[in-house]
Amino acid sequence: MVFNTLQFLVFFMVVTLWFFRLQNQRARAALLLIASCYFYMARIPEYILVLGGIIVVDYIAGIQIEKSEGSTRKFWFFLSLLVNIGTLATFKYYNFFIDNIQTTFHFFGRHVSFPALKMALPIGLSFHTFQAMSYTIEVYRKNQKAEHSFLNYALYVMFYPQLVAGPIERPQNILHQLRDYRPYNWDNVKAGLARMAWGFFKKVVVADRLAMAVDRTYLHTSESSSLSIFIGALFYSFQIYCDFSGYCDIAIGAAKVMNINLMENFDQPYWSKNVTTFWRKWHISLSGWFYDYLFNPLVLALRNNGKTAILIGLLFTFFISGFWHGAGWRFVVFGLLHGLALVFEYFTRKSRQKLFKGMPPTLSAITGISATFAFTMLAWVFFRAENMHNALEYLKALFAFRGGSHYVGMNRVELVFSFALIVITVGREKYKPSNLIINDTLFYTYMLTMFAICYYFGVFIENQFIYFQF
Repeated sequence: MVFNTLQFLVFFMVVTLWFFRLQNQRARAALLLIASCYFYMARIPEYILVLGGIIVVDYIAGIQIEKSEGSTRKFWFFLSLLVNIGTLATFKYYNFFIDNIQTTFHFFGRHVSFPALKMALPIGLSFHTFQAMSYTIEVYRKNQKAEHSFLNYALYVMFYPQLVAGPIERPQNILHQLRDYRPYNWDNVKAGLARMAWGFFKKVVVADRLAMAVDRTYLHTSESSSLSIFIGALFYSFQIYCDFSGYCDIAIGAAKVMNINLMENFDQPYWSKNVTTFWRKWHISLSGWFYDYLFNPLVLALRNNGKTAILIGLLFTFFISGFWHGAGWRFVVFGLLHGLALVFEYFTRKSRQKLFKGMPPTLSAITGISATFAFTMLAWVFFRAENMHNALEYLKALFAFRGGSHYVGMNRVELVFSFALIVITVGREKYKPSNLIINDTLFYTYMLTMFAICYYFGVFIENQFIYFQF
């Protein structure tokens, strides 16, 4: 089910009202689990069996890990990881691997053929497998007790607001909230609904409007002027931000209404002064996952190699991060570009500090923010393009400084309006109003205003959220 549909709004209202009518937390958890299953099954119902199988294995593995020692404990831990990673690899990467194996053999003059897997990728598979693995890892590290209620564990993985695109939660933050009964709280309802309204604005008014221009520039790259290509790249940077962070706003807001606090996933990433800071502010739950479960253990294992350990850790982590986003070389390039940027910043930290120390603070900040945004904007080209050829063609057109047709698909008024929306969004998130949930009159005014803006200026073509494909 997609958030930006009437179906979801009806679903959300019915589930939430029913949730607060129940006075028993176990009954509430059962309701949320049933609702989450319905939410997930709205696309391809059979895939609930895939998710259900992972949940059963991890639930049993968590209990066995907690009560076992030695090789038995390791067996259950690795079995859980194998099931999660194996499921992800089969559905998401199998065709990619066999295509590249076949291409390699053809290059050397040999013909081989493997059967392709003709199945759609289960929606949000990368997100809920990573959340499931974080539970098993934390239990194995003895940072989290195993969850003995199958109902609560299944809901931990299935909780519908963040099921298909995060945030990727840790068991320490969410499991206890699913066990505790929390009475109706009007302040939380207001805060949650206001957050959801802002998320809908970012998705249907900003992201989906910018998407129309972005799609045209990628579709007509060879015929577009460099200015159009630049506008497309700029717009995509804000399209993906408003699309993904808008989803997270709706997810966090929906959970907040029910007194459940999800972690923040974005913190004004485009105000970052370097790429290192960008990744502390963009997709925070994924960055933290890779830092805790991949980068840190890898660097620790290579600690005798000094700074080389950091270099290998960063490049390998961002290689995997790029691959996590999609089964394609363009995603790998996207990840490695960011990995190389972090390596550069790590090894030039002192020299850059000396350079910026001689600048006025304002100029230093503007320079850092501008350079970081320019880099991320160019890297997004590999993320958005259909393939490597399309990405390289797009970058070539961008730096050709050529004239030609303008294929952004907008007249001047629409173009100015789109830029204004970007400024409003960035400005509003930089200077957040703090009294919306305190004053009821302001809250009602805000909600009515946001409803009117979304209704009159929204683009309602049921665009799927970008990160649903991961």
